[in-house]
Amino acid sequence: MTDQKDIVGISLPLAAGAGAGALLVARCLPGLLYPAGAVALSLVIACGFFSLKYKNLLSVALLFLCTGFFCMLTWQLGTAGTPTTQPGSIVRAGERLRAAVEAIPWPSESSGALVKALTTGDRSALDKETVRIFRSSGAAHLLALSGMHLGIIYLMLTGLLRPLGHGRRARVLRYGVVVCGCGAYALLTGSGPSIVRAALFIFLWETAKLLGRRPDAMRVWCGGLILQLALNPSVITQLGFQLSYLAMAGIFLLFPLLRDGYPSEGRVSDRLNLPRRIWDALALAISCQFFTAPLSWLTFGTFPTYFLLTNLLAMPLTTVLMGCAVSTILLSVLGCCPDVLIQATDMLCQGLIQTLSIIASL
Repeated sequence: MTDQKDIVGISLPLAAGAGAGALLVARCLPGLLYPAGAVALSLVIACGFFSLKYKNLLSVALLFLCTGFFCMLTWQLGTAGTPTTQPGSIVRAGERLRAAVEAIPWPSESSGALVKALTTGDRSALDKETVRIFRSSGAAHLLALSGMHLGIIYLMLTGLLRPLGHGRRARVLRYGVVVCGCGAYALLTGSGPSIVRAALFIFLWETAKLLGRRPDAMRVWCGGLILQLALNPSVITQLGFQLSYLAMAGIFLLFPLLRDGYPSEGRVSDRLNLPRRIWDALALAISCQFFTAPLSWLTFGTFPTYFLLTNLLAMPLTTVLMGCAVSTILLSVLGCCPDVLIQATDMLCQGLIQTLSIIASL
């Protein structure tokens, strides 16, 4: 518990400092950044000596608060006017991935566009009606490539590699494949804030397991926050980053309380208990919305009325669809994809669109 309090005392002040730096950058003249950076550096040094002398959580929190502020200012000074671009090899690989999706003979044009949006984040081929249906039903987050999509890839990889066993070599091999595979997917799909967050969570979670330690959800949350802000402090200003961390905070903090409120009948019985599975899905949706709704309301001025129904029906469909879509793409690239798999993926796409269309019409 002490370790968890320590990392919370580090990560949250670091985020607050970065946010304060972003606010200063947005409201002050560029000429004030240099003196502000000098002041921030002085505060970091002073707080560093203070924390070494007193060695308590408050002094460390002040140190990381100033560090976050200083990192944000130095990042802005170092990247002002410099567009951030990915290496050409990664861009070309991402283009090949999108081309592979387009090359599949989809029975319905809307299915190919939806698969490309769900697996690569490219929504350019989606027609206006499909986008309207997703937005009106409260499922727009499914089209925005996020940590949920990478989470499905992660579950697929861990499931495929489970037969390797639990030996030392098997665990190292599984770790390398999962971490590298998820990291590569994050790069190929544009390295959005939510995708990077999910990749960092997976890296920290799998590293803890490899080292023989029991992963702790909030330590992973705080560790991911520290690493992502260290890599790019300016990401704190992006809505996708904010919503992603708020949603995961809801899952880690509120979801276990709601889930455990349902009477348990044993591990095996719970898996076969349909009402229990429905309760878990509703609890997950409520947990995410409870933490993200205030920010969504302040930003968009709207709230998805039927979010419970949407998540209850759309999330399982999307999970199965992602699994089929990824399998279809991989087998198509290898030249051995059966037509029945393409047709099954197409049916799932049309089923998802029709389901959300009914919800949007309510």
